[in-house]
Amino acid sequence: MSELATAFVRLHARLAPVAFVPEVRLHQADDAVGLWELTEGEFHSAQPPPFWAFAWAGGQALARYVTDHPELVTGRRVLDLASGSGLVAIAAARAGAAAVRAVEVDPLAVAAVALNAEANGVRLDAELGDILDGDAGGAEVVLAGDVFYSEVMAKRVLRFLLKAARAGATVLVGDPGRAFLPRDRFDEVATYDVPVPETLESVRVKRTTVWRLRPGLPGAAR
Repeated sequence: MSELATAFVRLHARLAPVAFVPEVRLHQADDAVGLWELTEGEFHSAQPPPFWAFAWAGGQALARYVTDHPELVTGRRVLDLASGSGLVAIAAARAGAAAVRAVEVDPLAVAAVALNAEANGVRLDAELGDILDGDAGGAEVVLAGDVFYSEVMAKRVLRFLLKAARAGATVLVGDPGRAFLPRDRFDEVATYDVPVPETLESVRVKRTTVWRLRPGLPGAAR
C-alpha cells in the first residue's frame, strides 16, 4: 500500500510553494472535487476530503507562526497531530526542532508527508495511526491545524490536547473559525488573513487564528 499511495500522490498532486508559507513546497492537488471522487475508491479515507492534498487555512497559519517564531520549537520534540500534508511538521523541522513526529490516520497522507519532507530537505517521522486515545509520547510541543471540523473529532482532540498540555507540552492550534473550536479553552496568539482554495472554502481568504491551549486543572476530567 505504501508504494501505491506514494505513486497516487505523485500522480494527482504537483509540487508547488504554499501560498502563505512559500518557504515550504507541497504536493498539492489542482482539482478538489475530482480528487475527492478518486479517493472514494481504492484509496478511500476515513476522513471525508483528502486533507493531505491541500494547504488548509489552519495549517498555513500555524506553519507561518512556527516559521516566524522558531524559538517555539528549536531543540524540542514536536508532535504534529492530524498532519495532513505535513506542512506544519515540515515548518517545525525547518525551524530546528530536535525531532518531529507527524501522525495521520490516512495512508495517503502519510505518503504525502514523507514525499513533502523529502522535497523540503527535512527529516521527520511520518506515522500512520489514531493516537487520540493515547498520549503525546513525550512531545514538548504539540501542533494541530484545522482539527475542530466536526463535533465528534473536536471532543476527542480536545481531550488529547488537554492531556498533553497538563503533561507540560506547549499546545498550539491553527483554526479559521470552525464551528466546534472551544474558544474558551484557548488564548489567542496571532491572527492572519490566509489565502485558501475557493473550491474548498467558498472564499479566497480566511481570517485564521493561532491559539494556545490553557491546561486547566491537572486533575480535571475535561
